Amino acid sequence: MPRNSFSVLSAATILAALALSGCSNHDESKPAPSPVAPQSSAVATAPSDPSAALPTPEALSDVLYRLADPAVKGSDKLALVESTTPDDAVTMDRFAAALRDGGFTPLTVTVSDIRWSDREPGDALATVNVTTSNPANPGGFTFPMEFRPHDGGWQLSRETADMLLAFGNARTEASGASPSPAGPPPAGSGPAAPPPIPAAPPPTP
Repeated sequence: MPRNSFSVLSAATILAALALSGCSNHDESKPAPSPVAPQSSAVATAPSDPSAALPTPEALSDVLYRLADPAVKGSDKLALVESTTPDDAVTMDRFAAALRDGGFTPLTVTVSDIRWSDREPGDALATVNVTTSNPANPGGFTFPMEFRPHDGGWQLSRETADMLLAFGNARTEASGASPSPAGPPPAGSGPAAPPPIPAAPPPTP
């Protein structure tokens, strides 16, 4: 699979999903689309190692908690997402900082319905619900995610990162949000000067 930049898993995607899900509670006329897991008639395939066990919910939620934790350096998060490079550390730092600065932390991650992937032997699929307990920004979203075994642990697959970006774009378009109004004029600029008064015509002889 061609490598894409880690930036597809951007804070903007999570922010849009959380913020717009909260807004949707007040605008039932514009429901946002829900993510749909790929349909397949194949049978889920367990890894070739018969002793392998499905990951626990805690193991998968820990991946997302660490990604969102600004106290964890970006360089220590590289193994949490497939196909990253050292250059992605800065993006990961910005991701966590944007969640924090946007008022969407602390996050609560709930993982359920864990099963083996029917397309990639050894990968695990799960339904992940993300909410924020910050009362100023209520909301949440549920998303199917794929995790890949890596060095004895688990990481997000690249495909999951791409799906998150597409989901965020869809939620943004469904919100129908209007552009922000223009801000006030710069301080000290004062009101615009009135047009000059035209000169009176000369008297008629």
